[in-house]
Amino acid sequence: MTALALAPAREPRPRFRHLLAAEWTKLRSLRSTRWTLLLAALVVLALAFDSALADYRNWPRYGADVRAEFLPAWALNDAFGTEAAFVLMLTCGCVGALAVTGEFASGLLRTSVAAVPDRRALMAAKATVLAAALAGYGLLLAVLACWLSQAVLSGRHTGLSLGDPVALRATLAAALLAPISGLAGLGLGAVARHTAAAIVAVVVVLLLVPAFLRDDHYWPALVDHATLLFSWGRISGSGRQHGPGAPYPTTMAGAWIAYAVWSSLAALTAVSSLNRRDL
Repeated sequence: MTALALAPAREPRPRFRHLLAAEWTKLRSLRSTRWTLLLAALVVLALAFDSALADYRNWPRYGADVRAEFLPAWALNDAFGTEAAFVLMLTCGCVGALAVTGEFASGLLRTSVAAVPDRRALMAAKATVLAAALAGYGLLLAVLACWLSQAVLSGRHTGLSLGDPVALRATLAAALLAPISGLAGLGLGAVARHTAAAIVAVVVVLLLVPAFLRDDHYWPALVDHATLLFSWGRISGSGRQHGPGAPYPTTMAGAWIAYAVWSSLAALTAVSSLNRRDL
């Protein structure tokens, strides 16, 4: 009796949902990421509370001009000001960079590519999971910061409701700042490949470049309007922005377009750089 040769079992081809599950496991298993996001959240909330408390205490000394301008600009700045935007952008940008440079350093990315040769799908799953996780994080943090600061200001009857259209727009702008910064860090990390270089790139691109730009000439103003920090300030009404009286004013639609371009280019850079280069 001849033995029948058994055909080797063919492993099922991994689907995109399997890649998403694997990337989510990688992201949530990093203890450093959890602690970094937690500490950044505490800093942002502390900034909101301290800023609102300062305005609460100084309210009796404010003149009529300050009180007239307090809503909504000052109240929104208490909820999520430029310092909070710096902390959130730096934190999420570094988390995004480490999500890929850590795998380059440890060699885990080679293992992942060996298991899933489709590099574009692999990086697309990483970008999707990172953006979704940071979007939830940013939304929760923005809502808490707005609620905490406006609860303090309500003692002077100067707080905004979360249902106010201006507050909703500012909260959404702050919430989206987290995933877009994370994607920017992911793209810079995929290009740089080294953790130190990627973090320096995140600081320079997201924070230092906007700090040195001015609006007194056309081209610097145009670049300034395209930065993520300026776009956040224009949408939210907080931070540095150019009003109608500026030499080169911008629009709300232009700021939203900048948000979309930043997220699209960052994701595209991450996917294409991993596909073109050897590991």
